[in-house]
Amino acid sequence: MSTATAPTADDTPKVIDVVSPKTLVVFALAVVALTAMQLFGTQEGSSTFRFATSTDFFAIPNLTVPTTATVWVLVAVLAVITAESLRRLLAHRRTPGWLIAVFAVVAMTAFLTWSGAGATLPVVGLFSGTILLAVPLVFGAMGGVLGERVGVVNIAIEGQLLAGAFTAAVVASMFGSAWAGVLGAMVAGALVGLVLAVFAITYWVEQVIVGVVLNVLVIGFTNFMFGQVLTENADTLNSPERLTPWAVPLLSDIPLVGPVLFKQSPLVYLLYVVVAVLAWSLYKTKWGLRVRAVGEHPKAADTVGIKVIATRYRTVILAGAIAGVGGAFYSLVAVQGFNREMTGGAGYIALAAVIFGKWDPIKATLAALLFGFASNLQGTLSVIGAPVPSEFMLMLPYLVTLLAVAGFVGKSRAPAATGIPYRKS
Repeated sequence: MSTATAPTADDTPKVIDVVSPKTLVVFALAVVALTAMQLFGTQEGSSTFRFATSTDFFAIPNLTVPTTATVWVLVAVLAVITAESLRRLLAHRRTPGWLIAVFAVVAMTAFLTWSGAGATLPVVGLFSGTILLAVPLVFGAMGGVLGERVGVVNIAIEGQLLAGAFTAAVVASMFGSAWAGVLGAMVAGALVGLVLAVFAITYWVEQVIVGVVLNVLVIGFTNFMFGQVLTENADTLNSPERLTPWAVPLLSDIPLVGPVLFKQSPLVYLLYVVVAVLAWSLYKTKWGLRVRAVGEHPKAADTVGIKVIATRYRTVILAGAIAGVGGAFYSLVAVQGFNREMTGGAGYIALAAVIFGKWDPIKATLAALLFGFASNLQGTLSVIGAPVPSEFMLMLPYLVTLLAVAGFVGKSRAPAATGIPYRKS
């Protein structure tokens, strides 16, 4: 929401709120899409949602609803929310975040009810898979948040993820330890971050170009090493130990929440720690204040004694190390071993999560979870035989990314000095 000043009859300045209609447009399009889906692809029978697993303290009973009637009721609720958004727009008031969240939940419930007609939808599997698939995106997004908070655009997240995946597989295979692979992934990500820092901070090269070149360089290097070295020595260099799920005693037996949050890969628990520490450090510590000061106004930071160049170097290298951990997910958790370009563009989605999350660790994590949900939904609907074209589901994460970077989440403002080299005069 922005403001503008208009003259009045008595020449007294009057502040008029200018509210973007983007939210209303998205709401209306969603209602039209769900209505058309129901009219031209009516699903008969009932939809069942399963909330429990066999190891829970107690079993939450399945929820079975009539598909057609439930979808129409939910579409009516969405229409009411859209009307409320229109009313607020006409009154020059923006749609609050909680109403957007309610709309999103109701719309997704309607879609899942329609898709799951005649089948049982495993809610626990849907959410636990969402967290698992979001792991590399969250680590990448944390690297992006840190880099841009200190004033350096980190387009190289994709390269840091891929370098982390490659190094994790090799190091874990050589030392017979998955955790050694995770450490190796951190080092690889930090090295890519160091190269980015040298060109962006010391030599003032355009940061976006450096990031893109680094991504291409890492892709070429890992493809060459995979074809010439790993394939020939798969038993010794590309057969790492996998990080299998750990179940936290007692907590993992809590119905619904337990399997989703506490029966995951160790990298998920590490992710909880990283996000919490970063969110606290960035806003509550002297280090975080200095990082944000350098990213917003490096000259002012310099005048009060903050070493701008050193702060940027340390932070960009740390950001690369964190992103590198996300790369370990691919070769130590998702599959056992490295393969060509196995990150599949996740670094760019993580960068979108940074913008979606407005350069905040918690919001960026939630954005990454949204992308993870979109990715996992594809597999879940395929398993239950939903009548949704697989091509549409494959493009869903990228469609969500497009909407995010197009500004449908509202106005985002990057740190003021992001992308601007610091030249001490």
